[in-house]
Amino acid sequence: MPWEKTFEIQDVVDKVMHVFWAKGYVDTSITDLLEATGLKRSSLYNAFGGKRDLFVKALCKYDRETSRATLSRLEAIEAPRQAIQSLFEGVIQETLSDPDQKGCLLVNTSLELPAHDKEIQTIVKTGLRAVEAFLQRQIELGLARSELAESIDPQETARALVALITGIRVLGRGAYEESALRSIAAQALRLIA
Repeated sequence: MPWEKTFEIQDVVDKVMHVFWAKGYVDTSITDLLEATGLKRSSLYNAFGGKRDLFVKALCKYDRETSRATLSRLEAIEAPRQAIQSLFEGVIQETLSDPDQKGCLLVNTSLELPAHDKEIQTIVKTGLRAVEAFLQRQIELGLARSELAESIDPQETARALVALITGIRVLGRGAYEESALRSIAAQALRLIA
């Protein structure tokens, strides 16, 4: 008898995304994934191929629906400095409002990047570079409009801002309190003052 799918693929990917996000790839077991989805082991393997393939789908979903969607909304802001400030405010708000202190799935995965294969490394690097490219475009627009100091190097500053966002995401998982995270964000904004 042929195998018949009785679940929605995207629902399963969403559920496993949250498991990977909370536990990380290495600490997530197949049992964790089966419990989260309610699937039987054979259904999971038949539909997705296994843990790694599910992780790739979950990571892509996170990048598309969380990171890229946020950047797309921020692109609509007319003022470059305000767009960058809104990004940092959003990162702080997400960090502080998450009771599970999960951080960012892309950033979390970047911390264990050497353990992953080329495809996963590429997804993470591409996601982080999208944030950098957004920041660089905003800085270049601010420079073109004479809203930012001419001495600002768009690429170097964008990279520094990504590093500070990454720091907020990592330290916001419990190592730093709100005032310290807001201090990091304020320092970031001084880079474009």
